Amino acid sequence: MVTRSSLEETVLAGLRPSQEEKDHVCGIGQRILEKIRQSGKAEGMVVGSIARHTWVKGDRDLDVFMLFDPSLTREQLETEGLALARSIAAAFTDNYHEKYAEHPYINATIEDVDVDLVPCYKVESASRIQSAVDRTPFHTRYITDKINGLIDDVLLLKRFAKAGGIYGSDQMTEGFSGYLCELLVLHYGGFTPLLKAAAEWKPRTLIDVENHVAKEFNEPLVMIDPVDPKRNVAAAVSVDRMAEFVELARGYLESPSAAFFEMPVSCAITRSTLEDLLRDRGTKLYSLTFRTPPYIEEIVVPQLKRSTIGIAEHLERNGFSVHHAHYHMGLEECMILIELLVDDLPAIRSHAGPPVWNRVNAEKFRTKYLSADLPGPFISGGRYETEVPREFRHAGDLLRSEGMQQVSHGKHIRLAMENGWQVREGGDCWSPAFSAFIAVFFNRRSPLVRHAAGACLPER
Repeated sequence: MVTRSSLEETVLAGLRPSQEEKDHVCGIGQRILEKIRQSGKAEGMVVGSIARHTWVKGDRDLDVFMLFDPSLTREQLETEGLALARSIAAAFTDNYHEKYAEHPYINATIEDVDVDLVPCYKVESASRIQSAVDRTPFHTRYITDKINGLIDDVLLLKRFAKAGGIYGSDQMTEGFSGYLCELLVLHYGGFTPLLKAAAEWKPRTLIDVENHVAKEFNEPLVMIDPVDPKRNVAAAVSVDRMAEFVELARGYLESPSAAFFEMPVSCAITRSTLEDLLRDRGTKLYSLTFRTPPYIEEIVVPQLKRSTIGIAEHLERNGFSVHHAHYHMGLEECMILIELLVDDLPAIRSHAGPPVWNRVNAEKFRTKYLSADLPGPFISGGRYETEVPREFRHAGDLLRSEGMQQVSHGKHIRLAMENGWQVREGGDCWSPAFSAFIAVFFNRRSPLVRHAAGACLPER
């Protein structure tokens, strides 16, 4: 039997959905399932945390899958599945729209419940899936069969991870999914046993509940999917999120506190505070903003990350030392924020050439720069070297130049920037829409340090 502290029991009282809330949400689910049954086109199934009774009070996200005959082609599944999803949603609400993951689905707001209507194939086993979402019904059945007695521990873990800013397998968070939380609690037998084990985790930790791993994985944390031995449930967890979970586990075990379950308040920064901060730090801040591409976060965010790395490397190659760079995908605009240690450079720079004994290339280099107005070529360390004019003396000029299009961007970021981007400096980087992002950009702390300081949750 799982034993919990009085602190955890107090926390749980605020996490468990009331019977009234359960009846309300599950009642909507049953009405949707009846509509699917009446259509005669697919079999309906409620999946996810609501089906598994592992949802936290107030998290009214209802996932309803529509299982179609596996003989349908992918095109038929998308066409028929989307048509059925639309008709089901329309029977309950006018507030619905199409979304796209591996294939299209319908998201609807029915009363006060956020509902996803997702078509998938009704396959015999997870080893015969035809699309990634086909696994989900098997996940639901697996957890439902085994989670009895540990539901409260899952609720604790989910809130613990959310409060720590590490819950969610999306591209921005790179953290722990709900399914992963459930499997971890199952494997270790409760919330506290999990934390005790996690406090000793190291990269390449392997957890194989069913002892059936079928391939090697390179991710920091590996949780073999019990319904698919070729899949790592923890594939999204970055090494930083894993390390943060280890830190949180150690901190809670050493000094349990309700603060570990409390969602931090949102934070922001004013323009004047930002200007004062930059004056005190003596650094230079630049922002690039452009229209957000019309694609889901899972597509845009990895490309934003790639662009941020590419821009930082471009600045470094040109002599501008980057202290910190990060990105944020907003509804209307994306922002890449870059803090530089210096943004003005001398008019010249050194340019290294080949070793003198590399005769052919050395002669070419010497001849090319012989007529330059600047000193050189000269020999240093056995190589030719010379001084050349610097192309960009000011970081803002580089960031506004056409050469920015040659940086390694993702496809959709490149297309967005072809329509133009804005470069701002210092206090001008501030805007109401990005005030929270800018605040945490300058307030980097590990989760345990955030708890101690009462600081803001990171803007992922």
